[in-house]
Amino acid sequence: MGTDEADAYAVEKPAVKVQVKGFWMDETEVTNTQFSKFVEETGYTTVAERKIEWEEIKKQLPPGTPELSEEELQPGSLVFSPPSHPVPTFNHDISQWWKWVNGANWRHPEGPESTIIGRENHPVVHIAFEDAEAYANWAGKRLPTEAEWEFAAKGGKENQRYAWGNDFQLEGMFMANTFQGDFPHLNDGTDGFLGTAPVKNFPANPFGLYDIIGNVWELTSDWFDAIKFNRIAGSAPALDSAINKCYNPTNPYAMEKVIKGGSFLCADDYCINYRPSARQGHAYDSGTSNVGFRCVKHR
Repeated sequence: MGTDEADAYAVEKPAVKVQVKGFWMDETEVTNTQFSKFVEETGYTTVAERKIEWEEIKKQLPPGTPELSEEELQPGSLVFSPPSHPVPTFNHDISQWWKWVNGANWRHPEGPESTIIGRENHPVVHIAFEDAEAYANWAGKRLPTEAEWEFAAKGGKENQRYAWGNDFQLEGMFMANTFQGDFPHLNDGTDGFLGTAPVKNFPANPFGLYDIIGNVWELTSDWFDAIKFNRIAGSAPALDSAINKCYNPTNPYAMEKVIKGGSFLCADDYCINYRPSARQGHAYDSGTSNVGFRCVKHR
């Protein structure tokens, strides 16, 4: 797992050896059609569709955080909203391109006026961890561990930068749905898509997995630890999970799950996360318009 590449992010280093047992993995990310069937059969309501309970979220926020207004407590989710002009990205002020939109959820990816009609075969988004877990349980499956996910993404090959080799394009062909242009204000859509793409639109990896890189980030069952591989390598102390389930020094109050694979928003001038070793933390109790999931089960 991980990498020793010089230009990789610190959270991916160093490369370490781990073992996984045999498992089966869904060949695609869970689609809107698949998630719709789950909701129809169970009546499930996703986190993004529920009114926010201030007393509950206050427990997870730093002391003294101002109380949210009634409008801010309405159901919704984070939606990628590109600015109309270039903005600085070096300070990682994501409020320049992410907006909270009341009424945004898996049925309405960009807000109340949007729909998934015509996007039935796109990956479902605005899914919180408990939503993904609920679907997986209903389907008789589970979410992959980070190690399982990375093993699957590599397709049986080692020491390759991407899931398909060392070149981003193969014979001029795009291998994944990512961001081309100037992030975040100008996506020229050279790969054919400005947002999510239908699953199976790009070639599968050697294990037959489609969109394992790009399209949407994929949730795993692991809590995020920014120095996980240092701990495995023995160069950092073990994480005391009785005190902290996860560790992210840049967001110390966070409760985050590991997401893998990058998304349609990963760009070579900002977020080079379209690689098997790439990893990020994602708030376990919310979703966004570029995070989805796929499931696994034991052999």
